[in-house]
Amino acid sequence: MTNTIENFLRYVTIDTQSCEETGTTPSTAKQHDLARLLASQLTEMNAAEITYDKEHCYLYATIPATAGCEKSPVLGFIAHMDTSPAVSGENVKPRIVENYDGGDILLNEKENITLSVSDFPELSNYKGQDLIVTDGTTLLGADDKAGVAEIMAMAKHLLSHPEIPHGKIRIGFTPDEEIGSGADHFDVALFGADFAYTVDGGELGELEDETFNAAGARLIVHGRNVHPGSAKGKMVNSILVAQEFQSLLPVFSNPMYTEGREGFFHLDGISGNVEQTTADYIIRDHDKGLFETKKKVFLQCADFLNQKYGENTVTVEIADSYYNMREILKDHTHLMEHACTELRELGVEPKITPVRGGTDGSRLSFMGLPCPNLCTGGANYHSRFEYACVQSMEKVTKLLIRLAVKYGKQM
Repeated sequence: MTNTIENFLRYVTIDTQSCEETGTTPSTAKQHDLARLLASQLTEMNAAEITYDKEHCYLYATIPATAGCEKSPVLGFIAHMDTSPAVSGENVKPRIVENYDGGDILLNEKENITLSVSDFPELSNYKGQDLIVTDGTTLLGADDKAGVAEIMAMAKHLLSHPEIPHGKIRIGFTPDEEIGSGADHFDVALFGADFAYTVDGGELGELEDETFNAAGARLIVHGRNVHPGSAKGKMVNSILVAQEFQSLLPVFSNPMYTEGREGFFHLDGISGNVEQTTADYIIRDHDKGLFETKKKVFLQCADFLNQKYGENTVTVEIADSYYNMREILKDHTHLMEHACTELRELGVEPKITPVRGGTDGSRLSFMGLPCPNLCTGGANYHSRFEYACVQSMEKVTKLLIRLAVKYGKQM
């Protein structure tokens, strides 16, 4: 078993699930459990400049440049340690399905949980390879412990083979990416890279230099509650007004009807009663102009309801979350070009797709660290049906090594 897979199987058993409600960084103290392990491993492999931000749970380290490559650009690799709040990351039980036969995979006989080809037809592409799955009661954590494992394996390989030429390599591991806070306390100046890659994508070959522009919006509806027996002309049911607000939004600008570069309004949560209802939305679009238009439409819907039901019946709070990193990366095309070249050298055809979401690289690019996203070899993220391919993960590790060597030649 390779170091990449050994790392991964160890890391996924550590619960690092983040939490949106705590308001702290890290959002959960248990993310430090993985950070401490990684710091120890980096020390054991003689990495340099190891910095563990014990307050905020960020970890940085250096693979020093080899002789003759000291003037090469400083390249960074970044992954996040937390897993999604969507599905439990506690007591993960990974197992390897060797020489996968192309059929359904029974994850849990007792619970009758099956990873089926009918639900996930792309599984058939992995026939003859080895897949890492769970018991169907938790997520796996390939998002993004696959990226963490691949970076760590790359670091160990380069530090163990000083004959491989490369420039200075910086490594960064972040908390709370899954709740949109991964870059909040990332020290770009301390990191000191000229540019970097996040290793946080999906299936082998996928490369991404474009994300959504993103905003979060909160709708608060203030109703008026009176006894339903005498409510005529007096009651304003905030639940119904919130439903009306949703009905005013474009029907097909909804995640369930969109793909590719199509943006959307997504009602992510709602709670309330007659007196007050709160609804949380996310607003997304790759095109900056369409993104701004969507925010205006959201506000116009609120204005319409306030005219209908009275001033301040509906209040809206909108805050931008991140922007499309393509705006920055279009001036650093070498990052994608080199990644494509090295993938092809490994026998993999690149698939450049827009991220229908965001990564730490979105914000880091606007913080002065150009940062596209590389694949990890995982699939079905944030799901009990998440899996990772052994052969894909091993190729991603080779990709990182090849990129390190490539940039070592850029003097």
